[in-house]
Amino acid sequence: MLATWLLFIVVLVVCFVGVDADFMALFSEGARSNMGRILGEMARPDWSYASHIWKPMVETVQIAIAGTIIGSVLAVPVALLCAVNIMPKKIVSIPARMVLNLVRTVPDLLFAAIFVAVFGIGAFAGMLALVFFSFGLVAKLTYEAIEAIDPGPLEAMTASGANKIQLIVFGVIPQALPYFFSYVLYTFEVNVRAAAVLGFVGAGGIGLHLDQQLNSLRYDRASTIILLTLVIVLLIDYASTYLRRKLL
Repeated sequence: MLATWLLFIVVLVVCFVGVDADFMALFSEGARSNMGRILGEMARPDWSYASHIWKPMVETVQIAIAGTIIGSVLAVPVALLCAVNIMPKKIVSIPARMVLNLVRTVPDLLFAAIFVAVFGIGAFAGMLALVFFSFGLVAKLTYEAIEAIDPGPLEAMTASGANKIQLIVFGVIPQALPYFFSYVLYTFEVNVRAAAVLGFVGAGGIGLHLDQQLNSLRYDRASTIILLTLVIVLLIDYASTYLRRKLL
């Protein structure tokens, strides 16, 4: 146990040195002055600006909904190909997992920047970015859930002569479906937050307005955007938690 803690401390110190961590800078006069000024402006939100951001706020939620649904639907067949209890042939499951790992390696912001360069500034690029992000996340979680299902029903169906399609429809889906819906809801929560940030690279939504206000040093308007985004996220989080409890 002592060796583990020593190793943890050594790794922590090496990381601090590697990122040039300077905790004294947090308490310098310049940092305290700037932080006080920014927090002071953000503590007085410009509520008159709220009427200008409802439309992009709705657009942000729409981007998250479309990206989540399309990506989750595309994730289902890939998850089945990755699950070794459904697809024991490694010549199929290993390449499928490699493609999935490749998609999950690329951050959603990079996807958004690429699609903005291809399709131009707008919500479509943000939706495509979240399609790929949702696809990678849902497929990963779903195939792990499929591999953890009870093998008993599958063995009984195989013994009675069921084919692969029947195994999936009557043996896999009933067990994995509640978890799949739970993962989709979780991904939607994440995507709402992500969609609010994708605007920083021109992918539409409320993030574009937040970036503009921060660049203009209008921290009072930025505070309004952040607070309204917080309200939307909390409502979605509560509804999603309630639905997940019902499903599981």
